[in-house]
Amino acid sequence: MKAIGYQQAHALGAENSLTDIELPMPSPAARDILVQVSAISVNPVDTKIRTNVSADAGGYKVLGWDAVGTVTAVGSEVSLFKVGDRVWYAGDLTRPGSNAEYQLVDERIAALAPTSLSDAEAAALPLTTLTAWELLYDRLALTDDESAKTLLVVGAAGGVGSILVQLAKRISNITVVATAGREASKQWLLELGVDHVIDHHQDFIPQLQALGIDGVHYVASLNNTDEHIQRIVDALRPQGKLALIDDPQVFDIKLLKRKSLSLHWEFMYTRSMFGTEDMQRQHEILAATAKLVDDGQIRTTVAEQFGSINAANILKAHQLLESHQARGKIVLNGF
Repeated sequence: MKAIGYQQAHALGAENSLTDIELPMPSPAARDILVQVSAISVNPVDTKIRTNVSADAGGYKVLGWDAVGTVTAVGSEVSLFKVGDRVWYAGDLTRPGSNAEYQLVDERIAALAPTSLSDAEAAALPLTTLTAWELLYDRLALTDDESAKTLLVVGAAGGVGSILVQLAKRISNITVVATAGREASKQWLLELGVDHVIDHHQDFIPQLQALGIDGVHYVASLNNTDEHIQRIVDALRPQGKLALIDDPQVFDIKLLKRKSLSLHWEFMYTRSMFGTEDMQRQHEILAATAKLVDDGQIRTTVAEQFGSINAANILKAHQLLESHQARGKIVLNGF
């Protein structure tokens, strides 16, 4: 089968950084479905792994953890899917990724794809949806009615933020204040339904006060948390909650003490990496999101389509992500 891979971890610009290769066809184990990949999206996690993780000796590392495709074979214990089903999923970091014609996925972390979206439109959503949903409802524990409260989303215009603000508005009806640094990002977020956009290059408190908001109840910090941490703490009400997904290099947790703020870390791959008892929760989240999409409540977050799935186009996607100028999601369609 066709695939895109590399052998040694590397920065962009290295020779043979991503290569078109041929690999053997995988075979499903008990709970696995074998999926013929139709479309993928590219995420920051792909660039981080490419930079830091080499392949096993003599092999290739295949990236990509966001896909839509068709089930072509099932393992002996599969009960959720059958051959011919069109599915979407974000996969498992401990297994080969979706930058390949065929991929094995545990059925408990996949779901039927929304019928109202094309393959490329659907491929934009699984990883970011799972991250956003888990952050909001498993970590911050939002309810289905938070209309009296306010959520501040720091760095909201990227892939996770673009779906997170939609889920927060549609499910919890919470007031959403998003941060952005560019006019294009501000307009993108307003189109997605946020209530207010503030500039993350400026102090948060004066901007919030100008909106009539005297502190926020929740913060979802999606990038540069170490840069914004003092502003975040200042903006949070006493006993508020902070959730983050990035990897701050410096983080003084004592800043949270005076206000009794709670800290929640979201890593979407925890369930699949550790085989948690509630691993099938991700199947349920993706199924619920597919219904929201098909009911017209959630829109795709595709911002860029980079053509067919090959090494050259995936490399261009990595370059855009590492420029930190991307908004929404980058997708590729077909081999």
